[in-house]
Amino acid sequence: MSTNVDILSTAKGLRAGLSDEFHDHLTEALYTNATQIADRAVTQPGERPRFDLDRKIDQLVTSRTWGFPMMILMLTVTFWLTIQGANVPSQMLSTLLIGDLQPLLKDVGAALHFPWWLSGVLFDGAYLSAAWVISVMLPPMAIFFPLFTLLEDFGYLPRVAFNLDRMFSRAGAHGKQALSMTMGFGCNAAGVVATRVIDSPRERLIAIITNNFAVCNGRWPTLIMVSTVFIGSAVPAAMAGLISAAAVVGVAVLGVVMTFLVSWFLSKTWLKGEASVFSLELPPYRRPRIWQTIYTSVIDRTLIVLWRAVTMAIPAGVAIWALSNVTIGDASLAEHLVGALDGLGWLMGLNGVILVAYILAIPANEIVIPTVLMLTVLTTGLTGVGEGAGVMFELDSSSAIRTVLHAGGWTTLTAINLMLFSLIHNPCSTTILTIFNETKSAKWTAVAALLPLVMGFAITIITATIARTLGLV
Repeated sequence: MSTNVDILSTAKGLRAGLSDEFHDHLTEALYTNATQIADRAVTQPGERPRFDLDRKIDQLVTSRTWGFPMMILMLTVTFWLTIQGANVPSQMLSTLLIGDLQPLLKDVGAALHFPWWLSGVLFDGAYLSAAWVISVMLPPMAIFFPLFTLLEDFGYLPRVAFNLDRMFSRAGAHGKQALSMTMGFGCNAAGVVATRVIDSPRERLIAIITNNFAVCNGRWPTLIMVSTVFIGSAVPAAMAGLISAAAVVGVAVLGVVMTFLVSWFLSKTWLKGEASVFSLELPPYRRPRIWQTIYTSVIDRTLIVLWRAVTMAIPAGVAIWALSNVTIGDASLAEHLVGALDGLGWLMGLNGVILVAYILAIPANEIVIPTVLMLTVLTTGLTGVGEGAGVMFELDSSSAIRTVLHAGGWTTLTAINLMLFSLIHNPCSTTILTIFNETKSAKWTAVAALLPLVMGFAITIITATIARTLGLV
């Protein structure tokens, strides 16, 4: 019995000794850390202020004078690197998947004696649509998401939220909405997921609904093509590139303005409430973890979003081919649908081809331009252009694109209103599905899908009416 008591007493003594030792080490570490912070922050009388790199950078990037210009410059460089850097790999993927592999698949189908309609559905419809999405969507995301994550890892994105916090607060929204909005410029579905950083359910819902106004990479090709072909060509050649780029940036900035306006509207109507106050910790600047960033960006963001988009695009490709090849009377279903929507299209300053293209491109905005070109050739009867009914295509030269679109009755008003409608219309089906998964609400998913669509109709109709009233078209 006494032996057990001695052992127990010895164990208690050791534990007490270890506890005292741990307490001493913890106290020493806390005092050491406090001393280091004080040495950085406190200057003794007569002592020159110590140089603090983090503080100097913050004085620049969070200042009211330089904060916003630097933020716009940083994001503009990110977008420029994304767009310019994606050109070559996008062309390589397009050549491989569409120029080389699609004809090979069609030859295999012919060797296996596939009926013409089965070959068309599989290779000109489902496969071609998926190939367009991969070639257009993968390279920009593979560049944008790593760049975005590097800025986040470096510690700059929390400064973006800090700079925009006051503006979002005035709009009745949350300052962290700046982060989800910025992520939306890469992909709106990813931007919706990024709203998880917002704790307030009301403010998170505002961020989800308005994320569609951030121009995702699926809409950049449409904006760039239209601005280059119609707006850039209207000015001297030396200024064409600059004016085209300014038009695209202007649309993106308009999207940010729309985000603030719609956030304010929601906070005053359906989602009333006071903007929550949050404590935003500005983390220290640190060297980005390159390999972890690449893994996180490619696996957790790029490939997952791409897979969702491809699975949505495949049935869209089948629908495009079927509508273009199934006929009633002497016209295809696509031609009948274009004719039915031409009146509404004219009212919006657009045309029936564009409206049908956007209906068919709900699964993926990346296929808007190939669908517009295909439908324009189909409905106008142009010869020597494209690969046939239901087969999406693109043209390499701006002059060739302009020729096809002019044959379809396009004007400068068509181009401008298409850019506006590209910004302000319903989200793609991948984003709609993501919104439902995040909100678990059919009601708010419908609001997020229909609100920008109604706004797109209203704004383009008003713009077209004003232009026609003033005799500008």
